[in-house]
Amino acid sequence: MKMGLSDVEGRVLHGLVEEASGDIVLRLDANGFIVFASENVAEIGLDLSGLLVMPHIADLAEADHKSALSDFTHSVFRGDAPRGWFEFPILACSPEDECGAAECRRWYALSLRRIEGDGGETHGALGLLRSIQHKRSLEGELHSRAVTDPLTGLANRHAFCASLRRHLAHGGGEMIAIFAVDRMRALFLQFGQRTADEIMWGFAKFLETMMLPGQEIAQIDNERLAVILPDMSPRTAREWAQDVLSTFSSLTLPSSSRAPQLTASAGLARVECTVDWTLRQAELALVMARAGGGMQVGHCGRQGGAGYGGYYTGQPPANATGEVDEVGVAARAR
Repeated sequence: MKMGLSDVEGRVLHGLVEEASGDIVLRLDANGFIVFASENVAEIGLDLSGLLVMPHIADLAEADHKSALSDFTHSVFRGDAPRGWFEFPILACSPEDECGAAECRRWYALSLRRIEGDGGETHGALGLLRSIQHKRSLEGELHSRAVTDPLTGLANRHAFCASLRRHLAHGGGEMIAIFAVDRMRALFLQFGQRTADEIMWGFAKFLETMMLPGQEIAQIDNERLAVILPDMSPRTAREWAQDVLSTFSSLTLPSSSRAPQLTASAGLARVECTVDWTLRQAELALVMARAGGGMQVGHCGRQGGAGYGGYYTGQPPANATGEVDEVGVAARAR
């Protein structure tokens, strides 16, 4: 059975690595001289095709770093180099260019792996040379993806929960709203994933335009968006959410008999206890609103002691002062 890659297969692999990551692929002989480099080595001003004598890997570094790079390479050949990236500056310009070192200096990181023969002898090394700026860009992109929804570009559930934890650490008490387009599953089954994605993207952008200063928005799953509503009473939060739903419905009137009428629902809850409790209360309120036919605002609150939940949709009962009547809400929940 064939093991390993042929020269042709190896060059194809080099091309894939170059395209996928932007890294420069290097092959060194047993003495540390460069015998192969991928085409993007031109980024550092190196053209191997025009050289009669191949350069040593240490020749890439600035004069003050040549010795350290050479020691790192030989430690790889001996097999006692620590795993990781060795960083050093390169003057990425041609010798005939008249420019200052500061303008041409670029920091790169090198990762090397020794190539061993059957008897354990060193035949050379394979390495990846990566721009530090590109590396930082990739790290930033990975971090952004970790806290950002790829479809809408909004913060994702992880980032939203982190924000809720910060609010809880300061005492909580804010209102949150969770929004969802009604009958989203049916829309997906009828029109497909692409249309469903377009609806979610459009709803997210619409909701962004309806936000007030200080509010935070996130997409917490494939169908639901959440907003933190600071400095809002339950009544004010309900009125704002109802205005969002009414405006969305008026803007999505079908242009033909075959186009669906889009509506949305919302669930409200107070930031309290824990992140999971807060989200569960808002999600339960959303379920109640959608169960009532959609295009409604549900509210879930605790009354009458710890753990007691009251739910209502639409206009909450109020007392003579216009404040939400907690007793009335609890009675209605029964």
